Amino acid sequence: DKKKFKKDRWPCSPSRVLHIRQIPNDVTEAEVISLGLPFGKVTNLLLLKGKSQAFLEMASEEAAVAMVNYYSAATPLLHSQPVYIQYSNHRELKTDNLPNQARAQAALQAVNGLQSGSLAITNAFAAEHGFLPGQGSVLRIIVENLFYPVTLEGLYQIFSKFGSVMKIVTFTKNNQFQALLQYADSMNAYHAKMALDGQSIYTACCTLRIDFSKLSSLNVKYNNDKSRDFTRLDLPFGDSQPPMEPSTAAAFGTQNVIFPSYVGAAGFAPAMDFAQGLSVPSVPGAVGSLAITTSSAFGQITMPGATGGPGNSVLLVSNLNSEVITPHGLFILFGVYGDVHRVKIMFKKKENALVQMADASQAQLAISHLNGQRLYGKVLHATLSKYHTVQLPREGQEDQGLTKDYSNSPLHRFKKPGSKNFQNIFPPSATLHLSNIPPSVTVDDLKNLFASTGSTVKAFRFFQKDCKMALIQLGSVEEAVHALIELHNHDLGENHHLRISFSKSSV
Repeated sequence: DKKKFKKDRWPCSPSRVLHIRQIPNDVTEAEVISLGLPFGKVTNLLLLKGKSQAFLEMASEEAAVAMVNYYSAATPLLHSQPVYIQYSNHRELKTDNLPNQARAQAALQAVNGLQSGSLAITNAFAAEHGFLPGQGSVLRIIVENLFYPVTLEGLYQIFSKFGSVMKIVTFTKNNQFQALLQYADSMNAYHAKMALDGQSIYTACCTLRIDFSKLSSLNVKYNNDKSRDFTRLDLPFGDSQPPMEPSTAAAFGTQNVIFPSYVGAAGFAPAMDFAQGLSVPSVPGAVGSLAITTSSAFGQITMPGATGGPGNSVLLVSNLNSEVITPHGLFILFGVYGDVHRVKIMFKKKENALVQMADASQAQLAISHLNGQRLYGKVLHATLSKYHTVQLPREGQEDQGLTKDYSNSPLHRFKKPGSKNFQNIFPPSATLHLSNIPPSVTVDDLKNLFASTGSTVKAFRFFQKDCKMALIQLGSVEEAVHALIELHNHDLGENHHLRISFSKSSV
């Protein structure tokens, strides 16, 4: 058991070298490398088949964090067996003098040859989350040879493997089923295009043709089976868009396909093997852990529920710094991604906490953005809890103020339907968006305020059109997370309380 489960001894600090356990004996170097490809460039590999282990070195720590973040929520499979990924204690892999490395180096060279043409992503570029020239975060997807139906949920489950999917619109044009899909980040769109373009969802049919759209953002008015905005839970269902053209309906085999409902949020597809396809010959295993199965009777797609049970809004947050963390700190941080109703830090194990969100979608949005982030020097782990509600302490029960009820807090960001906050949900970044700044507060006032929390202020600017808002760039993502917790709702005087969120822009 000790060998099988070493979670208690996980290294706390991220490393660009990842340790992969329980790999099958007959796995190839290319298959192990493919686990890292969606997240960035793979620079080295050490395969220890005798020990059923491997070490994978990514080009950047950011890519490694994104990989651990994703696979902690959706366990990857190799040859139908789950494998487990964690940070290694090694900072880099030195394999020059090791025997049997020729195959690993050959596999890496083959991958790098592919990457040098179309996947040329520099470390600096990936770290800065910059936009690639002429490319944005919206993809145009055409599904050719449509033998089985492809639903919005099916596309969501496939594409969310590569990052946070914000919006999807599906339609039929020129007798072809098409979709527009918007990611939170252009780098996610780039990885998805490179890995999925030309791949088939099912063996020899439903082939994906993917290009970048000229649109910079999608405007979604309704949340239904044809369009979905995963950041706007308040949108009406609306009337369904016009029915599919007859040729498309005929290809579906039935005009009354029952479409399942949305099952989860960004990056939270449960890990299962394919029953019937999504073959990925050029990037083996890269999307092989998604689960889309077909019912032979109707050819309809059925989606498994999210891990931890559908509808659960309670998160288990672990590996916290017990000396610093407070219920209020967790309320503010998780409140960026949804309305937090209750927080409970465990009385006997203060590095663990339960956070109850307003609903299951917000809970999974919080997981997708916060799992794997550094908080007070430790890597935070967030997953769905087995509990479905956070119990308040009984009257007279000793609690030390570790359980708080925030259900009626005035600081909830998403109470108002249609609030602009729904459109401004971004992953933690070193740049913060500030708003509600009174006219009397100067650049120096704000710089000094953030410096007082221990942050390094690298850049600052007020918005030209609206001096109530500003962008401030701090020394690291972790500094920005701490500053947001510390200063959101800070009283700036003149009845103005500072509002802070993460920004997708740079100063």
